[in-house]
Amino acid sequence: MVEETVLRPADLIAPLFVVDGKGAPEGIRSMPGVFRLNITDLVKECRALARLGVPAVALFPKLDARLKDPEGTRALDEDTLVLRAVRAVKKALPGLTVITDVALDPYTSHGHDGVLTPAGDDVANDRTVGILREMAVLQARAGVDFVAPSDMMDGRVGAIRGALDAAGFTDTGILAYSAKYNSAYYGPFRDAVGSAQAAGTRLLSKATYQMNPANRREAVAEVLLDEAEGADIVMVKPAGMYLDIIRDVREATRKPVAAYQISGEYAQIHAAARLGWLDLERCRHESLIAIKRAGADLILTYFAKDMAAALR
Repeated sequence: MVEETVLRPADLIAPLFVVDGKGAPEGIRSMPGVFRLNITDLVKECRALARLGVPAVALFPKLDARLKDPEGTRALDEDTLVLRAVRAVKKALPGLTVITDVALDPYTSHGHDGVLTPAGDDVANDRTVGILREMAVLQARAGVDFVAPSDMMDGRVGAIRGALDAAGFTDTGILAYSAKYNSAYYGPFRDAVGSAQAAGTRLLSKATYQMNPANRREAVAEVLLDEAEGADIVMVKPAGMYLDIIRDVREATRKPVAAYQISGEYAQIHAAARLGWLDLERCRHESLIAIKRAGADLILTYFAKDMAAALR
């Protein structure tokens, strides 16, 4: 009766990885219980999530390395993997909210979220934003409900909003990765989408465009910029080590606030549980309660399916 924070399946968004072909689900070694799914299996997984009350999925493609290049050109192919996946999911489950990532790291041979400068030592912000605008329109045309720019280029939310509106997709929302930190906990995700393999290292630094983990006030500034540019939902990533940031953002905006419990957070809970050091189910629940208690309205988590099943 007096419990202040209640976690529901409706609070959760399930990130899902999709691959081409008809092969069996591919386990991701650094993320126990998470798989890369072909499109047919992806639709089945989405059905299972919907039955459990999870209202949304976020799709991430894992391309064959031979399809990647420095410009990430496959991202603008109208028949690229993630767009085919979106069309299949929306056809099967029109009521499920589908979110797609707007960034070039799954498509580039160097693993960065954008195209590089001629010197190759940084991401070319404005050139990248131009490509992201085209990506977002293609994703909207495929039927997504929200595009989610995760790249952290300056000005990309406004540019994407303008491109979507000009193309007639005024109802397509933007879930902005507004406060995305240059975290060391992204390693398992980079394994999952192959950006680490493309770059030749899972320790790839994106410090020139992602936020410094030491900065707190900057997060609010970034959120307010994205809100002014047209973001419908703002997000903090990572979640668990940045609960103070989630609270600051919650107090600074009236927009819905999302938080991403990232791959490293998920992996370390599983690893400690496998060693018998932690109770997996209790730690899973406590970690998500903490994120919601800090102020998140929505939580992207790889625990979404298991947590929703437990809650129901």
